[in-house]
Amino acid sequence: MGLLDLLKKKKEPEQPVQEKEASTAGWDAITAEFERIYPGQTSPKHYGTIIRWIFGGNDPLDGISIYDGGDFWHFVSYGLTEIYDKETDDREISGYGYELTLKLKKYPFENEEAELKNICGILQMIARITFTKGELFRPFEFMYTGQTEGIDAKQESNLTGFITVSDPSVHAIETPNGRVEFLELIGMTDGELKTLSNKESVRELYEKYGSDLTDYHRESII
Repeated sequence: MGLLDLLKKKKEPEQPVQEKEASTAGWDAITAEFERIYPGQTSPKHYGTIIRWIFGGNDPLDGISIYDGGDFWHFVSYGLTEIYDKETDDREISGYGYELTLKLKKYPFENEEAELKNICGILQMIARITFTKGELFRPFEFMYTGQTEGIDAKQESNLTGFITVSDPSVHAIETPNGRVEFLELIGMTDGELKTLSNKESVRELYEKYGSDLTDYHRESII
């Protein structure tokens, strides 16, 4: 091979490296399940995270969608499961295995946007506990800190904490990244929370309440 051949080879452009696009299969599977429940709602209210957790952001959930359930808003989180590519070795479970949901009863709120963002903040806070402390939440558990301020944006509600149940409206789903369940939070009053000690007591309170709506204006059933 002569010098001219070498020069020609050096001038040949390098082939660009094709970067693999991140999959959204996990995210899409969650969306498909909620579109099954709420047909036609292809553009629900959505609050995305500006700086993702993996890039140093403060919010572990990449997004929260809010579907219109008629007399309530139905929240669902995106981020406790593997919403993009599969990263863990467990092929049967996606991420932590569940996403958070909540059904907030509608009222003529003074500032509805503030109330919706407030719930999003609560979901981010609970997810942050899992991300930072490794604490997993299961159905028929309770979240009680002893606070007396309401969980609403103005901190005026009688509801001060939560119990958890498997969301009865949503099916557990099998995604390319593993199984995803949906853990619903239900707001409870201080008096109700003080009666709880174990899963059975949570189950009994849930059955006595007879609803899965978080209703800021309801009275205690205890």
